[in-house]
Amino acid sequence: MNWLDLLAWNPPGWGKNLFFGAISTLQISFLAYLLGLLIGLLGARGKLSGGKLTRRLLDWYTTIVRSVPELLLIVILYYTGTQGLNSLMESFGYGPVRINGFIAAVAVLGVVQGAYSTEVLRGAINAIPVGQIEAAKAYGMSPLLLLRRITLPAMLPYAIPGLSNLWLNATKDSALISVVGYLELTKITQQGAGFTKWYFTFYTAAAAIYLAISLVSLQGFGMLDRYVRRGQPKVR
Repeated sequence: MNWLDLLAWNPPGWGKNLFFGAISTLQISFLAYLLGLLIGLLGARGKLSGGKLTRRLLDWYTTIVRSVPELLLIVILYYTGTQGLNSLMESFGYGPVRINGFIAAVAVLGVVQGAYSTEVLRGAINAIPVGQIEAAKAYGMSPLLLLRRITLPAMLPYAIPGLSNLWLNATKDSALISVVGYLELTKITQQGAGFTKWYFTFYTAAAAIYLAISLVSLQGFGMLDRYVRRGQPKVR
């Protein structure tokens, strides 16, 4: 059997398994990225306009998450979260529950992404000329209208480079979910390599898939960056 047979779509090839593993990786990464953006927006707002206690708690959150290795965080959050939920259920007289692996993966990666998104979005908002915000408030804009009409459009050119990096990190960090047994691209690659003993072939194929995802993503973010910067002078 050669490497083409091993990566073929139909059995005994593993091509179909790797494809669906890549789809699972993209699903986890995308949903975790969206959750991280939501946490980041709330965190950035809290850091910029929240009370002293809110800002201190958010500082602890972003500092801890950015200081502890992602692999260790994922293991801690996954198992601690599962144990904590089961303890809570038992205190109310219910039996232990089984956490859906997909939901747990998205939640854990989303919490990690949220810390980085908070700092990226906070920096982007701080880069907005203060006169624009003051003028909008002088016109009597509500906070929601101010966010939609002024803050978001003005901060995107500053935020997109950082958000692009966060998306690439999300696709790579999704591989760490394999340590808790969820079947995504890296876990399926490990299974295929272990079963066939063709380690170089499988890990090279997985690396090629991750690279393809990154290249397509960079093209997409490049198009988005050019769109939000339309009408602005080009920086040489």
